[in-house]
Amino acid sequence: MRRLLRAHWLLAVFLLLGTILRVLATIAYRPAIVYTDSQHYLENMTELKPDQLNPIGYEFVLNPLMKLGGGLTLVVVVQHVVGLLLGVAIYALARRLTVYRWLAAVAAAPLLLDAYQVQIEQNIMAETTFAVLLVAILWLLLAHGVPGWRRAAVAGLLLGAAFAVRTIGITLLVPVVLYLLIAGNAWRKNRLRLVRRTAAAAAGFAVVFSAYAVYFHAETGRWGFTGAENQVLYGRTAVVADCSKLPLNEGTRLFCPKEPLGHRLGVDSYAHNHYGDPNWPGPLPPGTTKQALATEFARLVIRHQPLDVTWAALKDFAKGFAPTRTSSADDVPLSRWQFQLTYPNLQDPNTAKVVEKYDGSEPRVAHVPAAILRAYQLNGGYTSGSLLGLAALIGLAAAAGFGRARTSGLRAAALLPAAAGVILLLGSAAFEFSWRYQLPGLVFFPLAGAIGLRALLGKDQARPAMADFPDHVDSLALKDFGKPSFAPIVVVIAAYNEAAGIGAVLTNMPRTCAGLPVDVLVVVDGATDDTADVARRHGAFVCVAPSNRGQGAALRLGYHLAAEGGAEYVVTTDADGQYDNDELETLLEPILLDRADFVTGSRRLGAEDADSRLRWVGVRVFAVLASILTRRQLTDTSFGFRAMRAELATAVTLREPQYQSSELLLGALAIGARVVELPMTMRRRGDGTSKKGPGLVYGANYGRVMTTTWLREFVLRRGRRPERQAWRTRTGRTVRTSG
Repeated sequence: MRRLLRAHWLLAVFLLLGTILRVLATIAYRPAIVYTDSQHYLENMTELKPDQLNPIGYEFVLNPLMKLGGGLTLVVVVQHVVGLLLGVAIYALARRLTVYRWLAAVAAAPLLLDAYQVQIEQNIMAETTFAVLLVAILWLLLAHGVPGWRRAAVAGLLLGAAFAVRTIGITLLVPVVLYLLIAGNAWRKNRLRLVRRTAAAAAGFAVVFSAYAVYFHAETGRWGFTGAENQVLYGRTAVVADCSKLPLNEGTRLFCPKEPLGHRLGVDSYAHNHYGDPNWPGPLPPGTTKQALATEFARLVIRHQPLDVTWAALKDFAKGFAPTRTSSADDVPLSRWQFQLTYPNLQDPNTAKVVEKYDGSEPRVAHVPAAILRAYQLNGGYTSGSLLGLAALIGLAAAAGFGRARTSGLRAAALLPAAAGVILLLGSAAFEFSWRYQLPGLVFFPLAGAIGLRALLGKDQARPAMADFPDHVDSLALKDFGKPSFAPIVVVIAAYNEAAGIGAVLTNMPRTCAGLPVDVLVVVDGATDDTADVARRHGAFVCVAPSNRGQGAALRLGYHLAAEGGAEYVVTTDADGQYDNDELETLLEPILLDRADFVTGSRRLGAEDADSRLRWVGVRVFAVLASILTRRQLTDTSFGFRAMRAELATAVTLREPQYQSSELLLGALAIGARVVELPMTMRRRGDGTSKKGPGLVYGANYGRVMTTTWLREFVLRRGRRPERQAWRTRTGRTVRTSG
């Protein structure tokens, strides 16, 4: 369990927070939140009438849960548990697609932490069931490589089930077929396979769709699949209808809104309030029905004003990508999907009656948890629509083959959730905008962005965390190195394939500093060139690690070798010539004068010949992050020219084999070391190219290490810090504590 938590700690944090939110929701609104749609679902559990406002798929889930005897509370508890599992499923799917752990956790976070998602789970509503089907479809198609016809057929059946839960699910057939056409380049390699799997998906969907249509006909005597198609279509077209330009007859004229263009009500008002009024629109011509005339009116508007209808739908589609949750006067009220301090919808007398009928209790609110949830939701506890839009664009960019995505093998995988989200939300907006209908974006867009970013950036370069010193590789290196005695000052250099540049660095290294002799220890990190021989020829001690693990692992080995060999002070520098060896005495002076325990150079306080704009920005961003986390003003967390007391270097917990500089700095601060920054010089590499990998990937991993180190050293180990306070055993002094 400890290994699992260490490996997936960010997901664990999100799960914990998501669980807290859901527990608060369950306590706050008892037994559940019941809206008008909830009443329809409950009343239709046994009769299963297909011509109601909503399709009947959710009732097949709701009815068995209600029969278990836990009432409405059991339903929402199950939905909350499922909501947490959906987050885990998205994380696991992203990891199967080789998405970095931190990025996979970020992809799962919206489902786990978005207050609107938690609120809808507290409702007796179909959205959670719909989300389960969406995630199941993604898993079937993406988790096990390119699907064959069998998996495609099952995906088609699930598409049909999604349609039976929410009619808009029918639109997902388009992105699924598109994915099946391009996945694995089957259209080039094996067109027969392409035809088989696409046909299998379509057949699977057709089985459910046909069965639903036959049932609808058997129950109603007409062909169809929902009782809401007339009113929803009427609501959309009534908003934009210019009746002066329409060839209306005596019947359809009754459906022209009384409000003038520019002052029309919203789709919801016309589709539900007007259409749902049994006395509206008044007496109809003989031989006509409201449904027929509303459909005819809507078709006239679409035929004569196609651009107006399309523009209205596109504007509603764009609303979902607003940075904050807002709504206009003609939208479905946003408050309907927000946590309230009083029980929602009690102005409808049927609400209390339905709760009493199906749960045997009265609807009630616990004020404190409701207030906490409301404050969280109204103060940023949701996923910005702009971020969702950005994630969708990243997924589409990867699908188009930009950058490294062209050779990543993830283009089709990025396309499926991105296209599915766009088409599903566009289809919803074609009828009516509601933030409720935007919730599937939490399933699709973060995953699309995570897959797309992984494809664009390339494979993660991060390596597993190191075990305690000495691990297996350390032990092999120690056995071959022996036990030499070192000078009081030891400069430790980690080197991997640096034969061309390390000689100049060693040649320019001072042999004494402040009157003290200096030794150089080069830890060769599994190099495949003659770095070790070059270092020996230049008079350095050389320890060879038999396998390449990363700079952090090599430096940790060097710290322990130096301390065990009698060194009092340890200095680190790079093998590429970026740092000025003439600044060694300046670097060590605060420690030698007992004004510091750890000294690091700062390119921002000194001078920098930056070769990367991205790295220039990263240095400043991570300095701000480190300053916030440690409550200490820092300007440069990744400067490689550093000095420290030898006993401090071995006291800090070091787990990161690569992105080690912030781990060392934060670890030293966490155990109370006196840390000083000095202005220093940083030049461009003297030879070769950086081994840090793509800038964004490096930056993401660097930020991950910084935050995990802070969590481990400043939060989780706060109560155990006294046992780590006597790291200055060599001098007989104890460390000042901080925090």
